[in-house]
Amino acid sequence: MCTRARGVILIGMRITHANRDNGGPAVQIAEHGAPAVQTVGLTKHFGHRAAVEDVSLTVPRGTAYGFLGHNGAGKTTLIRMLLGLTRASAGSATVLGLPVPAQRARALARVGAIVEEPSFYPHLTGRENLKVAAAVRGPGVRTRIDEVLHRVGLENRANDRVGTYSLGMRQRLGVARCLLSDPELLILDEPMNGLDPGGMLDMRRMIRTLVEEEGRTVFISSHLLDEVEKTCDVAAIIDGGRVIAQGPIDELVSGGGGELVVECDDAERAAGLLAGDTAVHELRIEHGGLRMRLLAPEQAGEINARLVSAGVVVSRLEPVRHSLEERFLEMTTRLEVAA
Repeated sequence: MCTRARGVILIGMRITHANRDNGGPAVQIAEHGAPAVQTVGLTKHFGHRAAVEDVSLTVPRGTAYGFLGHNGAGKTTLIRMLLGLTRASAGSATVLGLPVPAQRARALARVGAIVEEPSFYPHLTGRENLKVAAAVRGPGVRTRIDEVLHRVGLENRANDRVGTYSLGMRQRLGVARCLLSDPELLILDEPMNGLDPGGMLDMRRMIRTLVEEEGRTVFISSHLLDEVEKTCDVAAIIDGGRVIAQGPIDELVSGGGGELVVECDDAERAAGLLAGDTAVHELRIEHGGLRMRLLAPEQAGEINARLVSAGVVVSRLEPVRHSLEERFLEMTTRLEVAA
């Protein structure tokens, strides 16, 4: 179901977790514990300008979570508050169940983050850059360098200078640096920005591996809606500093209900049979068939049964799937019109 609160579309958070007992690293995943990230009324003002306004998020553990918005919508500001890099004007936030900034050091010990583009020493190799990072994180971290290079697919370029790396390779090296501390949560700010299609595919596959095979939580801010739809399980949409929708990707694109297309032998008669049904909205004849919006997607079976029992021959009954981009533009355009 899709309901509204303070102008925000809240969509049921039904997340299923695959069995991840497959020999990956010992990442602690609490299925019924605190969310990976939770904010309540988080707000940040710069003078009289609200960069983030009354944002309440719940990021389930063990998911890829997309934080979507136009450039300048407030994505990086929110990430900086989660990492304790800037102080909130109001509201509260917890990371892995710990309040930030009050227990920032404890929380961030289990977090890896890239804010904006990662930076490295270009005259050093990828491996040498990771050795520099490992040196300040404890003696045991250095033993993980080969493992994390393999995990991000850079083992064959590890001994090349970073100055020769493509942007996509530098992004993956940034993720490798995050993984040195074996974090439960990764926070990646625009990780696909500027990547070519091959680089995007590599990044997407890597993120899905981190989530599905290793049980980590990956929080991704992005303005690239198509990539978030392909990569993430759950997403929130921020516009003008406010979250206007959040929930599983499938429910976001369906709007919490569902549109249905029906092809049958007598569209006029079928429309008459469904005209008085309170579960059917926006019923219309289109291209010789029916198109309608249902309160809930599972009602499609009831629609089919009703038509068939009345003698209507149904040849096609299919939900309409919108892209996340279409839903994003629909929601942000609606807000602009309302303003």
